[in-house]
Amino acid sequence: MVRILGNNIPNKKKIYVALTCIYGIGIPTSLKLLKKLKINPELKVSELKEENISALRDSLETEEFKLEGDLKRLISLNIKRLIDINSFRGRRHLKGLPVRGQRTRTNNRTSRRQSLFIRKK
Repeated sequence: MVRILGNNIPNKKKIYVALTCIYGIGIPTSLKLLKKLKINPELKVSELKEENISALRDSLETEEFKLEGDLKRLISLNIKRLIDINSFRGRRHLKGLPVRGQRTRTNNRTSRRQSLFIRKK
């Protein structure tokens, strides 16, 4: 099992799918990264050579991507900013209700359940 940025990458998956285990990387980003590093995206993780793995590690650590903790911190700061300026979206985040215009009359059971859990804490 390969370990990149603190995440275990599964050996049996193709590399372009396995990179999506890292928070902040989707399939388009992983394909773009692999194309830049000239690695065949159809290879499985177990078939990668050590120099390919080290090149992946180096590019992910030094690139302009916001990944893992930095990205989570950025998202939480954006939500906190919305709450601080008392915007509509911030109030919805605070109450644990749907933020992006979904209907609440019938279809918000999940978010209501989560908001009850948050309020109890």
